[in-house]
Amino acid sequence: KCVTMTSTSNSASPAAAAGDTQKKQGGYGKIKTHKESKLSQLSRLDEVFAALTLLYVKPLTSNLKSEYIRSQFDMSSLMFCDEILGKVSRSFAAVIRQLPDKLLVDVLIFYLVLRALDTVEDDMKAFPSNDVKIGHLKKFHLTALGDPRFSMDGVGEADERRLLQEFPKCHSVYASLRPESREVISDITQRMANGMAEFVDKDLGQGTVNVQEYNRYCHFVAGLVGEGLSRLFSASGLEKPDLVNELHLSDQMGLFLQKTNIIRDYLEDYVDGRAFWPQSIWKKYSKSGDLGYFTKQPEHEVAALSCLNELVTDALELVPDCLKYLSMLKCDEVFRFCAIPQVMAIATLDKCYNNANVFTGVVKIRKGLSCKLILSTNNLDEVHETFFNFAKSVRDKSLSTPTDPSQKRTLDACNEIMRLTANYKRNVSGLGTIMAVMTSVFSGYYLMAHFGSDTLQLLSTHTDLAVFALFIGSFIYLITIRSIYIEPQYNESYAKKIN
Repeated sequence: KCVTMTSTSNSASPAAAAGDTQKKQGGYGKIKTHKESKLSQLSRLDEVFAALTLLYVKPLTSNLKSEYIRSQFDMSSLMFCDEILGKVSRSFAAVIRQLPDKLLVDVLIFYLVLRALDTVEDDMKAFPSNDVKIGHLKKFHLTALGDPRFSMDGVGEADERRLLQEFPKCHSVYASLRPESREVISDITQRMANGMAEFVDKDLGQGTVNVQEYNRYCHFVAGLVGEGLSRLFSASGLEKPDLVNELHLSDQMGLFLQKTNIIRDYLEDYVDGRAFWPQSIWKKYSKSGDLGYFTKQPEHEVAALSCLNELVTDALELVPDCLKYLSMLKCDEVFRFCAIPQVMAIATLDKCYNNANVFTGVVKIRKGLSCKLILSTNNLDEVHETFFNFAKSVRDKSLSTPTDPSQKRTLDACNEIMRLTANYKRNVSGLGTIMAVMTSVFSGYYLMAHFGSDTLQLLSTHTDLAVFALFIGSFIYLITIRSIYIEPQYNESYAKKIN
């Protein structure tokens, strides 16, 4: 789980929620995904504009075919690595490809090596015993990175299996990296594999034992990734050399992402028999003493939400360190690479907070919102604005649930995030606003040209109604934007209020 979440009529067991696995490894793909309706998504014009902007106007540009990369690497092997990257992680692929060419391939290979290692860890059926799996994990840095012909068959599913089958192509590119990068990748792979091996023999059907073990697991599979990336950033010369000394901040960056995934993937992990919610937390709320107690909805909703909210709060307490790390980055592309997963995580935590759907399926943020967040990671002010807004959203939800046992702790965490981010500069001139103006003008012109003053009486076709809806939606959007940005450029009053 590396960074790379039948019964009575009113309750649903994990088995009842399971669907087509679509050849996904472990519990992934077995659980239904809770999605908003298409109408709900299309009604959010700012997100629609963001999606169109990211798709057609301002996409993340790939630097993979730069002259520097062409001169340094075998392009045939590199194209396989790029292809398989897009297969095993569509979300990370775009942010990796936009990195500067002197860093891009290093991070790409780092990701694929750890994804291959993670595939070995996640496969619960391929190995005859845990001892055999542990042996493969502990020597992975020697076999996969030391033997140009190394490959594995029968491990993992679909594209993850193919990654291991055709791993020599990854090794070919790895062997062409700078010695400093190879050293970082090998070191982190070895340490992560040893950490994974520590957990192979543990019975995780009921989660980790306590918060300390929960944090330890997250450190091995995600915190070490943060450390490795910091070292690669510095080795490339794009970031200051002393970034490698920020081990705690690098670790917290990884833990924030990993804990978000674990919180969101409760049901998938429980079905898979490898859960990570700490018993020292969830047993306070489960009367049966079983982690599956929370799947019975709505009978156990109050207890389930109390447990969920405490775990979300635990993750939110990592945010100040994440913001501090982001503030230290100097390269725009490196900043965006690090910021995009972080804003996605805070948005996911907001979506999960006090949301019973976590216990009946997988909760994900809207695709349009994802596009909007990606476009709002150009600088620290934009990231601060995003964190401020989502922290305020969680805070408002917490205030509406006064009986929640973790309310004070939640409010403290949200207030601290808001205090740290309240002085962001607002970005008034957005591409979405320009597109809204254009949409409003053209749709208004269409309506006037076709119907004049009798528009409402003569709307009859689906096209007419759609254009009318666009006109009204754009107009409302512009009014909303105006009302938001009529405030001062700095949100100083709110900062003082929180302080």
